[in-house]
Amino acid sequence: MANADQIQQAKARLGIVGTAPSLLKAIGRAIRVAPIDISVLVTGESGSGKEFFPQLIHAWSPRKHSRYIAVNCGAIPEGTIDSELFGHEKGAFTGAISSRKGYFEEADGGTIFLDEVAELPLTTQARLLRVLESGEFLKVGSSVVQKTNLRVVAATNVDMEKAVKEGRFREDLFYRLSTVQITVPPLRDRGSDIMLLARKFANDFGERYRMPSVAFSDDARDALMHYRWPGNVRQLKNVVEQIALFEGGNNVDRDTLLHYLPQAATTYAPVKHKEAPASHSYEHEREMLFSLIMRMQNEISELKEQLAGERREERPHTSMAVTAHKDNGNRYPLCVNPVNSQYNPLAPSTQKPREIEDTEPVDVPFHTVERWEGRTLEETERETIRLALERNEGRRKATAAELNISERTLYRKIKEFGLE
Repeated sequence: MANADQIQQAKARLGIVGTAPSLLKAIGRAIRVAPIDISVLVTGESGSGKEFFPQLIHAWSPRKHSRYIAVNCGAIPEGTIDSELFGHEKGAFTGAISSRKGYFEEADGGTIFLDEVAELPLTTQARLLRVLESGEFLKVGSSVVQKTNLRVVAATNVDMEKAVKEGRFREDLFYRLSTVQITVPPLRDRGSDIMLLARKFANDFGERYRMPSVAFSDDARDALMHYRWPGNVRQLKNVVEQIALFEGGNNVDRDTLLHYLPQAATTYAPVKHKEAPASHSYEHEREMLFSLIMRMQNEISELKEQLAGERREERPHTSMAVTAHKDNGNRYPLCVNPVNSQYNPLAPSTQKPREIEDTEPVDVPFHTVERWEGRTLEETERETIRLALERNEGRRKATAAELNISERTLYRKIKEFGLE
């Protein structure tokens, strides 16, 4: 099994959000099998995030510098799928005005991801089996055997054993594809990951649409946690996008939330995960700190845009390093830490932070994590803002400058956390 650092690195690289044991187990399994050049079958419900795992396997494999091609088998018509996968010769069929390489030839030396593999026609399944067994294939309309050296990772939301029994999928191909199986858990079984994802999506869409971020009341959170989510992460993202667009700046309660949820899906009792042993609490707190850091980096970027073109006020500069983490292209912030001093971000200070450049090195003062043990993400953020206000005697302009966020954002946070 992969260690915690490897799993955290994989999550950060691919933008995977969540701490559910079943999710971490799937990530660890993917990391473990990545260096071994065998076929992998990723299973899970539609919308659960199966597409991340082939990317993870490719990135951690010796083929990482070669091509990665993803193919949605369910989106290609049956009449053209052989041509798409294996290529064709000129004149092989009506409209074939020239020869064409297929995905298996293009991905030679790399990895090919076959999504919705259960949708392949039986004739195409036979061709795929030959590739897996010998690395050989024929272009449509050709009698010349070609070789390819690639790794196949497939995914499906279909019960493959049932499909084999019903004759819809070849049994021998199923066993060749599923040398190793990775099961991605449905969202409803991931517990508190639901709220982590909801908050992330709310912040992302609020920034995209230039709308104030939304907050969820306690009863709305309870409704989110008990909803079945038949569409999994994809459905949650869609729901939060609508809420961010039409409820920007509001505190969303249960009744408002239910307007955006299809009533056909029944409620669901969420899985309660066992608390991790004490030896793992540090890892949990570190991830919480990462999330906080990531969120406020957006505010740093916003502050820089507001100051662009204006003459910056003269103030003492201190060599700084900022903890930062990138998730799927979005940056969030906190914890400014002078490198050349014994500065504590939670203690009074007369030093003012300078503007931070995106290209600067990052440094995480993990020794401060123990101060926040047992606190939620919101409590940590609230306490940081409260202490900054106290240090600056309630002056919001100075507080915003210390935290490297805009005064508008600080005002919104003060109102949200009841710090007037």
